Amino acid sequence: MRLFSFPFLIAILASAVIGAAADSRAQGATAPDPAIPVPHGVIGDDTPSSAQTLAFGVREALTIREEIALRQPARTDEHLDGLFERLAAAEDATESRGVVRLINRQWLRSGSDTADLLMTRAREAGREHDHALAVELFDRIITMEPDWAEAWNRRAVAFHRLGDPLAAMADIHRAVTLEPRHFGAWAGLGHILRESGDEAAALASYEHALSIYPHIPRLEPIVERLRRDLYGMEL
Repeated sequence: MRLFSFPFLIAILASAVIGAAADSRAQGATAPDPAIPVPHGVIGDDTPSSAQTLAFGVREALTIREEIALRQPARTDEHLDGLFERLAAAEDATESRGVVRLINRQWLRSGSDTADLLMTRAREAGREHDHALAVELFDRIITMEPDWAEAWNRRAVAFHRLGDPLAAMADIHRAVTLEPRHFGAWAGLGHILRESGDEAAALASYEHALSIYPHIPRLEPIVERLRRDLYGMEL
């Protein structure tokens, strides 16, 4: 299995987003800045080209360097650190799910009652398939709590469901910059890359997600299939 360091994966994700944004600007489109909230709206006719450029940038960057060991960044949340230690030591999917529920519960807490209430409303909008409203609510949340990784991750999901992969990638970049261990964001990145046709880059992102949470539901069969398709055997 190929493993990449957190800083390296974040760096190539940022460079790929910037490259795709430059491609969109060349075509007259307004591209999101990965460092700030993305404007409203779905990218129009240039979306396939932007997604292809994005996937190409990630694929090319992934070929530059491979590393054997993952370097965990320094964290200040001892409780969350402990949960990730438990997740890494979990012996089966059932035990992992229990730990992941605790991690997700902590990720959903911003420390602001107002932001938490808006998050609840945004999640309800997503369940009702009103993804445009969800994006608007996440905009407000991110303005209030710009360092809340889960808000960026959830808005990435909303943008993806609106058919805007470039905006989703920009938000994923921000989410994993704030929380490099966000296995859901890395898996989401894999889904976007796979949809764009870049199976090699998708596999690298999926493998990284699994290195953090080895029992992600339904992901292992996808990874095994991609390995067979790309390399003709399981690695």
